[in-house]
Amino acid sequence: MQSSQQINKTEILRRASFRQRLLAGLVLLTAVALFSPFMLAAANKIDIDRWLNPCGFRQSYGLPCPTCGMTTSAVAFAGGNIIESFYIQPAGALLCCLLVVTAVLAFTMAVFGVYLVFLERLFSQVKVRHIIVAVIVITAAGWAVTLAQALAVK
Repeated sequence: MQSSQQINKTEILRRASFRQRLLAGLVLLTAVALFSPFMLAAANKIDIDRWLNPCGFRQSYGLPCPTCGMTTSAVAFAGGNIIESFYIQPAGALLCCLLVVTAVLAFTMAVFGVYLVFLERLFSQVKVRHIIVAVIVITAAGWAVTLAQALAVK
């Protein structure tokens, strides 16, 4: 078959290098470290409110702060109540979903050595400032929902 007649196959998977696997392992450990307090709180092993409450913004202004409800949302998410987590604080639930997807991809790369090529294309186009802006926009949108819920109750 001539080269002009060959089907152009897109490469989806590739073997991960040792460095990529090591970085993926570090990302996985970081994700587990960030999420484990919420899982322990969902299992009633620790009282996370003892360290994070009361909210100074809410005490001062009587309104929820931009991150109010995120801890409760993360605890609900870790406990398996994903719909409830979205109701409590949509931004917190969305960030938990992103953290879980990141952890699964990092686990796949670190343990099985499978590198998804689309990640390379994604990270070559997405800069750190884009990620920071996205987190700020998600937090602001979640705050708007939380404010609307708080004002509807009043």
